[in-house]
Amino acid sequence: MLDLLLDFSRQLRRRWIYGLMSVLVATSLVVTTPRPSQAMSLIELLLRGVQIIQLSTLSDRQEVALGGQINSQLTSQELSLYSDRVINSYINEIGQRLVPHSDRPNIPYTFQVVESSDLNAFATMGGYVYVTTGLIKAADNEAQLASVISHEIGHIAARHALEQMREQAVAQGVASATGLDRNTAVNIGVELALRRPNSRRAEFEADQHGLITLTRAGYAPGAMPAFMEKLRNRNAIPEFLSTHPAVPERIRVLNEAIDPAAANTGAGLDNAAYRSRINSLL
Repeated sequence: MLDLLLDFSRQLRRRWIYGLMSVLVATSLVVTTPRPSQAMSLIELLLRGVQIIQLSTLSDRQEVALGGQINSQLTSQELSLYSDRVINSYINEIGQRLVPHSDRPNIPYTFQVVESSDLNAFATMGGYVYVTTGLIKAADNEAQLASVISHEIGHIAARHALEQMREQAVAQGVASATGLDRNTAVNIGVELALRRPNSRRAEFEADQHGLITLTRAGYAPGAMPAFMEKLRNRNAIPEFLSTHPAVPERIRVLNEAIDPAAANTGAGLDNAAYRSRINSLL
């Protein structure tokens, strides 16, 4: 009899605690949500099957998973991937050479070639990097191409896509006290990857991260400002360079960070070998 009473008492305590937690969660949704129309009860969230994520506390594993969903939407609806296995393997080889020397080597990276004559490269969260066939053709050598890939790795290392997503969610009024709907996050991620330039600060940070990564990986560091200079002298500045910081300013800052004596010391400067390889693949 005593055992039954103790068991009943424990059940009452558990029910009381769970009830209190539900009230606190529901109250926090109503009290802390800036716009009452966005407030949603916990039960409604559960019934709708909404997956909510907190961008401010996103783990590496969660970021990689979210990046994978963004990548799936990009590659199925927005981008045309170049299917040749050999060129994809080559770009992946360059990227994977850079990754261990980056400031964030402990997540998986995926490097993909986009079939486009545009001179462009971009990245999204979770280690996904994209390079167009047009950009690959425009590079004089492997070190120049590696410099662009290392810059995009720099954006991932600094978590710029997450920062942009938080800002965009707030601006659109879609973030709430519970966090952000995963489907909304994916749509914002796709938009950011394709059509939203990085801030001035983010571009300089990615340049700095990228230059360090490029140098540590054994490539000639001078290839980064040299490629920017080459592309700047074209009739139209490529999309990935037409961002907030002026290209001459970025080139100046990079040159100041590079020891002139070591600028052209390192791997990847054989123009003839690179051109022969690319011409046979693209």
